[in-house]
Amino acid sequence: MSIFEQVNNGIKEAMKAHDKGRLEALRGIKAEFLIIKTAPGNNGEVSDENALKVLVRMAKQRKESAQIYIDQNRQDLADVELLQASVIEEFLPKQMTDEELTAHITAIISQVGATSMKDMGKVMGIATKQLAGRAEGRAVSAKVKELLSTNN
Repeated sequence: MSIFEQVNNGIKEAMKAHDKGRLEALRGIKAEFLIIKTAPGNNGEVSDENALKVLVRMAKQRKESAQIYIDQNRQDLADVELLQASVIEEFLPKQMTDEELTAHITAIISQVGATSMKDMGKVMGIATKQLAGRAEGRAVSAKVKELLSTNN
């Protein structure tokens, strides 16, 4: 079952359960998916790859918004954003641990033959594609820098 179908089923379940917070989050996800679906070149389809990109972006936005609300002592609004982030993350693959990330990036570095920071672009190009949805871009970038700088 595609992520789009999972979200649609989640909307039905949330409506039956009268879960307003979850329903709102799922409708937000579906709205983003419909934008992708109707975009030129997508043939009315939402691929799981595109869906993952959208979900990662949405989860990141919700977490950043929640942090801003917390900084401004608006826990009520932060709770709404955190609830939505948790619903969005249910559709994302399990995030990689630091050890898994290190192992994966080390394999990419040896595959590409990277030896210095000059090769960071090559490594990042492959890593971002392979790790999409499974690790944050910031964490991937930091790990690539760390591993390439220790190779010198």
